[in-house]
Amino acid sequence: MDHFDHVNLLRPANLNTGGIWADFGAGGGAFTLALRELIGPEAIIHAVDKDRSALKELDRAHRARFPLNSNLLLLPADFSRPLTLPPLDGIVMANSLHYFKDRVKVLQHVRTFLKPDGQLLLVEYNVDSGNLWVPYPFSFDTFRTLAVQSGFTEPQLLAKHPSSFLKEFYSAVCTPQV
Repeated sequence: MDHFDHVNLLRPANLNTGGIWADFGAGGGAFTLALRELIGPEAIIHAVDKDRSALKELDRAHRARFPLNSNLLLLPADFSRPLTLPPLDGIVMANSLHYFKDRVKVLQHVRTFLKPDGQLLLVEYNVDSGNLWVPYPFSFDTFRTLAVQSGFTEPQLLAKHPSSFLKEFYSAVCTPQV
């Protein structure tokens, strides 16, 4: 996948420009850059990842693609643990939740960072069995159950994209239950 594909997985969410967002498990920033393109230069994005070298790579890529924008805040941390963040308008989690066996617990924790009308954008492999590199993937059908169990509304499927690794990717959006 390339930048165009990443953007197109998120684009159907019809995101408003601006706001305060986070990318949990940002890694090298493929979806952070896609998010930046969609929510604009005024938005603040907190890129959260345990891998400091990946965050440095993201910083370089962000400066190269968006040289006049400095609203990217790098946070070397584990998003499944307590974090100090402002209330967020949205969170992107792209291929980061499949590393956790207890996904409901992690999603419940993630929900606490969102404003009441905040959005969770998820990108995941559309399969229910993994391997050594992707230990706990979950299909969109499974995410429908996980999201509701975790205190989110039933997710809306946004898009799919083929994957040569594990069938396909899907993107989905949901909000905290009120």
